[in-house]
Amino acid sequence: MSPSLLAALLYAALTLLLLMTIAALRATLVITRQRTADAFTPAGDDVSPFSGRLCRAHANCCENLPVFGVLVVTAALSGHADITDPTALWVVAARVGQTVTHLGSGRRRAIRLRFLFMLVQIALLTTWAARLLWGAMQ
Repeated sequence: MSPSLLAALLYAALTLLLLMTIAALRATLVITRQRTADAFTPAGDDVSPFSGRLCRAHANCCENLPVFGVLVVTAALSGHADITDPTALWVVAARVGQTVTHLGSGRRRAIRLRFLFMLVQIALLTTWAARLLWGAMQ
């Protein structure tokens, strides 16, 4: 499996892991009768600050996974995996860093670090998109 496809799989697995964690947290509250199944807000901050951060981290992954996936698939199908392969795992590492930081704290220092991880992802994805577009126009 190419590094880009492995990265796409890891990114999807991270997104699924966050979803499973939200489900487990909420299921526990429902099973222990602390909440009814229809008593959760989508943002999750009605449960705890951690739950709010967990829901937002999951939403961040859901928002960015399609862009990442389309770029990886476009590169793979067009024969330009050489554009994404060298840095695909770095994008996932930055996503994991952003997610772990998001889950760990809502303090200013953590927010700055999270922002740095996001900038790394944006820079790499933008570079991929530009190079793929440039190659398509040649």
